[in-house]
Amino acid sequence: MLYPMKLTAPLKDYLWGGTKLKDEYGKVTDKDKVSESWELACHKDGMNIIENGEFAGKTLQEYIDTEGKGVLGENAQKFPYFPILIKLIDAKDNLSVQVHPNDDYAMRVEGEFGKTEMWYIVDCEPDASLIYGFKEKISKEEFAQRIENNTLLEVCNQVPVKKGDVFFIEAGTLHAIGKGILIAEIQQNSNTTYRVYDFGRVGADGKPRELHVEKAKDVTALMPPTRPVKPLARIPLASASEYKMDLLASCELFTVFHVDVAGKCSLNVDKSSFQSFTVLDGSLELSSGDEKITVKKGETVFLPADLGDYELVGNGEIVLSMV
Repeated sequence: MLYPMKLTAPLKDYLWGGTKLKDEYGKVTDKDKVSESWELACHKDGMNIIENGEFAGKTLQEYIDTEGKGVLGENAQKFPYFPILIKLIDAKDNLSVQVHPNDDYAMRVEGEFGKTEMWYIVDCEPDASLIYGFKEKISKEEFAQRIENNTLLEVCNQVPVKKGDVFFIEAGTLHAIGKGILIAEIQQNSNTTYRVYDFGRVGADGKPRELHVEKAKDVTALMPPTRPVKPLARIPLASASEYKMDLLASCELFTVFHVDVAGKCSLNVDKSSFQSFTVLDGSLELSSGDEKITVKKGETVFLPADLGDYELVGNGEIVLSMV
């Protein structure tokens, strides 16, 4: 059964989060804050629920288990489980300075993928910035010492950001989302994070949150990032009177596009990969065969591989992902 599926996202209320995802993106919850909304999630720590059609009320993973991995497409067959995780993240306060392991280390130590990710800056405060790797090469000894004496930020790149910027964060790169930033994050399907600096905060139990210094020493690239310390260049792919499409990032793990629709946009899902998109602004009617659904700001759709042609009509901004 192939049809467009609206998804309900699991929500996380970490201490650094805000209320934008509730107030502006339609997330319904009794939680005081929503730090993360897991827009496309088949993970033990969070699972989407399908809202519409034959599989309404089932998890996305239950749909895949029932219909087979063919609904994910040919490119996903090389992955042992669902390949990507997509989040909206509202950083009212600074996130911890952290690092994610690569696949080899993460599989051996944590039993899941490592995490390479990309960030699309959906919105931000005028003076917002993020941490992206080191200014220059340092030793493991200096790394550990700076964590111990709280001088780590002195050797990190602080990068100003603006709405629409794109960053690619390879596994092993020290990083942190700064306060006042709302991002769409497309990442490997992993929840493994090693925290090394947390601004002196305490958790709900009144104790400092755990740091993971030894594991971070094992996996952190103690040198400047291999990519330029600035936003990626967006690559225009198509521009018509009613829509505009840019390529944001492409690698062996995922490919991500930004699409502005002002009228009508026709797209296609072939056998190579499923697609998923999140509406960042506006409202769109999605038509596929006899199926029609309305998708508005803050909502996400899963489109199974080989669904074929579909059409978006209305005024809206989406981030579209595939593998």
